[in-house]
Amino acid sequence: MTLVGSYVALSKPLAAAFPVFLLVWMRFGIGGVAMLGWIKRPAQEEPLTAQTRGLLFLQSLLGNFLFTVCMIYGVSLTSATSAGVIMASIPACVAVMSWLFLHERVAPRTWLAVACAVAGIALFALSRQEHAAPTNIGKDPENAIYMQWLGYALLLGASVCEGAYSVIGKKLTGALGPKRITALINLWGFALSTPLGMYFAWGFDFAAVPWGLWLLLLFYALAACMWTVWLWMTGLKAVPAAQGGVFTVLLPVSAALVGVLALGERFTPVQLLAFGMALASVVLATLPSRLAWRVGHGRGR
Repeated sequence: MTLVGSYVALSKPLAAAFPVFLLVWMRFGIGGVAMLGWIKRPAQEEPLTAQTRGLLFLQSLLGNFLFTVCMIYGVSLTSATSAGVIMASIPACVAVMSWLFLHERVAPRTWLAVACAVAGIALFALSRQEHAAPTNIGKDPENAIYMQWLGYALLLGASVCEGAYSVIGKKLTGALGPKRITALINLWGFALSTPLGMYFAWGFDFAAVPWGLWLLLLFYALAACMWTVWLWMTGLKAVPAAQGGVFTVLLPVSAALVGVLALGERFTPVQLLAFGMALASVVLATLPSRLAWRVGHGRGR
């Protein structure tokens, strides 16, 4: 989730250099080449069922394709720190969806952790200063405000997509290994983005893009398509989706920190307190329960 937050923030300069759908298409293409060896079915895995194929498509549509489009457009219309504010709703989305669709029992401590995370980022939202309107939406103040709120709506949509991605991923980890899930949903993402990606590639001046942005694109593609997905799916094999969802609070924290440190956005002491509350929620959600502590340390001695 820390890596996800970093590439969410760093997608802002990439979205300024490439059309969004071209950027999405190139991301999935680079990731696909890197994961060619992960596509083949291991001997111990069962063949894909119709339900598993449907879940793979749905996870890629929501968590790969739509999340990426909403996130990149949303960040391009607002800021990295704004993305951090809005995407703090992801833990709540994951907890509610895991309760509704996976019938997981969400412990009161997990709900408290979600509340702590949302409260921390809400404090950040109330304390932050408004950023100047993005330069690509014109100088009309009314238009700038409208486009900024459109960016907020897109980032909220990305949060819902990320919540669905986590819940579907938990379901898939019972049937497929993390590497194969990562490769297959990336293939679906590439297929979904190819028509518009090819359209925007036609006539685009690739030679005008500085080499530094190509390196950033390589990092973005490998982090977004390969590293983060594999790490997340591996973790979900052992962690309930609702509890794992609390770790998504590191996404907005990382996004905002990169916005401050790398993109020159502002950060105040009150906002630092807000992020401390968000990180406290992760500790609260992952501390071992009293029963688990007794089993591991008390009995048997």
